[in-house]
Amino acid sequence: CCFSRKGLFSQLGNALRSALIGVGIGVLPCIGGGVSGMIAYTVAKNSSRHPDKYGTGIIDGIVASETANNATIGGAMIPLLALGIPGDAVTAMLLGGFMVHDIAPGPLIFDKNGPVVYGIYTAMIIATFAMLFLEFGGMRFFIKLLKIPKQYMLPIIVTLCCVGAIGESNRIFDVWGILIFGLLGYGLLKAGIPLTPMILGFILGPMFELNVRKSSQLYQMDPFSFFHRPIAIVFVVVTIVTLVLNVRAGRRAASEG
Repeated sequence: CCFSRKGLFSQLGNALRSALIGVGIGVLPCIGGGVSGMIAYTVAKNSSRHPDKYGTGIIDGIVASETANNATIGGAMIPLLALGIPGDAVTAMLLGGFMVHDIAPGPLIFDKNGPVVYGIYTAMIIATFAMLFLEFGGMRFFIKLLKIPKQYMLPIIVTLCCVGAIGESNRIFDVWGILIFGLLGYGLLKAGIPLTPMILGFILGPMFELNVRKSSQLYQMDPFSFFHRPIAIVFVVVTIVTLVLNVRAGRRAASEG
């Protein structure tokens, strides 16, 4: 599709909302851009006037998922530089590079290694513009890739997925897991069951259970400690508002249907 100047201005609200989602997810350790992309896509779909067009290549869904994915990278740098906690695999590798050069990420990095921090800022700004030029320059080539017949493309994608699964943990069991979950996803798709909630639950379930246990132990020591943390309150309020809006959108769609 052609992204015109009019389309750019029409997507500013969607891009800003998705960027905030990406930064918020990126601040949380060990979640990654995949989750933020799915959440931003779901939020954009639920707030859209034509949700039936999502999944067909509509520009709203592309802007939402890609903006959130890119914003997650910057958000993941916040816990790395401020607390020394990597937010995803990329920042974990960056943390290893810091340790090799005897640089300790944390509050003191801004005083002891200020030039390094500003160098990171500069590199991220340059990378943003470099990606912009590369994407516009290679757009015609990228579009031609979509013309490759599916019977040639899908075997290559499945093979690369299997190679990545083996490389992750060196277990053939993970390959069977990909095949089984692929068949399960195909069955759910044919049954009309949305895949995004299941994927989010599968990814975030273990982390949610771990943090619930930690929170319960903390509240047993001080039941009112939750109200002393504004960031936690903001996340809870945003979650409640999102749930209410999703329920209202679902009821409106059911009544119109």
